[in-house]
Amino acid sequence: MREIIEGFLTFQQEIYPKRLELFKKLAAAQSPKALFISCSDSRVVLELLTQQEPGDLFVIRNAGNIVPPYGPEPGGVTATVEYAVAVLQVTDIVVMGHSNCGAMKAIAAGQPLDSLPAVSHWLRYSDAAKAVNQAREYGSDDEKLTALVHDNVVAQISNLKTHPTVALALEQGRLDLHGWVYDIEPGVIDAYDGTSRTFVPLSDNTKVSALATKQG
Repeated sequence: MREIIEGFLTFQQEIYPKRLELFKKLAAAQSPKALFISCSDSRVVLELLTQQEPGDLFVIRNAGNIVPPYGPEPGGVTATVEYAVAVLQVTDIVVMGHSNCGAMKAIAAGQPLDSLPAVSHWLRYSDAAKAVNQAREYGSDDEKLTALVHDNVVAQISNLKTHPTVALALEQGRLDLHGWVYDIEPGVIDAYDGTSRTFVPLSDNTKVSALATKQG
């Protein structure tokens, strides 16, 4: 905690005074560009990866970057998605997985999670990705895990489309969906192309969309 507190003191004494006008503006309101749904993993730092300022990204983080399908008893993810789309009027939602994901490792390896009942229940929302993943043959465990990370991003985008606010915004043409996978070691992102149903390098396909109706 000492390093964390010292970091705050550095922010308060050195960073904040230099960005005073920005923080004054943010104190009154926010107008984020996009909603990111990413994993809680400490290695995934969205503002660093995308070089965005405070106030630019609205963020949901959880184990496995999961979006439960819309249901009669909405939870925190559902409420946050609804607020982002209906109130903040974000124009883009990005579901982002990452390499070496612990949640996906547990699913891929079929690890028993009896001692983690909440985690076990939560990861059931990735059952569709698990089913797709298990239907294929793989040359190694690493290959299987990498495929599952990608499969899970696609599955969560499908879940996202079941949310009424998302469905309405898509119908009105004011929302785009994106599926990204961040590979930590080389520092690259692959993006899901809804037209070809494949992942492509984001650096070479900057306009790619997870929606089949969009052309990347």
